Amino acid sequence: MISVDGVCKRFGPVVAVDQLSFLVERGEVVGFLGPNGAGKTTTMRMITGTLQPDEGAVLLDGVSVSENPTAAKRRIGYLPEANPLYDELLVSEYLDYVADLRGLSPEETRSGIADAVEETDIGKVFYRPIGECSKGYRQRIGLAGAILHKPEVLILDEPTEGLDPNQRVEIRRLVGSLGRERTVLLSTHVMQEVEATCSRIVILSQGKLAAQGSVQEVLASRSGGARYMVEAEGDGVAQSLASLGGVSSHTTEAVDGRVRVELETAESSELRPEIFRMARDRGWTLWELHRERATLEQVFQRLTAESPAQEPAETLTASGADAEEVEA
Repeated sequence: MISVDGVCKRFGPVVAVDQLSFLVERGEVVGFLGPNGAGKTTTMRMITGTLQPDEGAVLLDGVSVSENPTAAKRRIGYLPEANPLYDELLVSEYLDYVADLRGLSPEETRSGIADAVEETDIGKVFYRPIGECSKGYRQRIGLAGAILHKPEVLILDEPTEGLDPNQRVEIRRLVGSLGRERTVLLSTHVMQEVEATCSRIVILSQGKLAAQGSVQEVLASRSGGARYMVEAEGDGVAQSLASLGGVSSHTTEAVDGRVRVELETAESSELRPEIFRMARDRGWTLWELHRERATLEQVFQRLTAESPAQEPAETLTASGADAEEVEA
């Protein structure tokens, strides 16, 4: 559905996106991840046709977005991070205005608004001024404006930014619902949202592709070593566990007459059967044994920490990059 092929975008001397390539298949909900300044918003704006790449191409169903950006925008719904709303308008007036900007016919406007209001559940505030709506409803209103022309592709840039935990859950459910009939590219810093809603992830670092695949694939290929927590009662527990093959480091803590040992391994080998046999053979009382898998947040930090330091924000700003891309 979406093909980003060798795309580069520069702002003066700063390379915001560097030879970036990835695919989004029809019907996927893809998490688009990266630290601030990684190039996510710039890439999203090139996908929507708001910015043109300096090199490479963005294709929508095999057709370059740059060749006909107006046609591409008819098929794409876009909710930017800074949700642009007019506080003095009623919600109904705002959606009518968006439909007019989209060039929808009266019949398309009625149908599109009715469906968007139902999908985003904003009927309670439909005749209320936008300025009186909560942050959660404002995000829903922005989403309604992004989908009222019934796009095939939905681009969402930080849709839960600034929401409280309850509102985040509501928007997360809404995004999952919207993704059932659309291709969705979702940018977020909240890893729980990614794991709950996304079938695949793309991770950027310094404008380049750092990793892509399903959450489980990325975790399996990038998690590195493993961590084990062992709590046991007996003789020589810490020394014996530290001598196991593959253990790179360990820490020990006394707990109510027992010993709690945390083991770090350089590789993701499985030590639990060997630890259990050791406890049985040496007569230990085993109180706890579990292996901690790497979280998506840990893998994200590892991947993005491998890149060199980012350009200072003032350099990027001076060369015309967007504020969303230059936050420290």
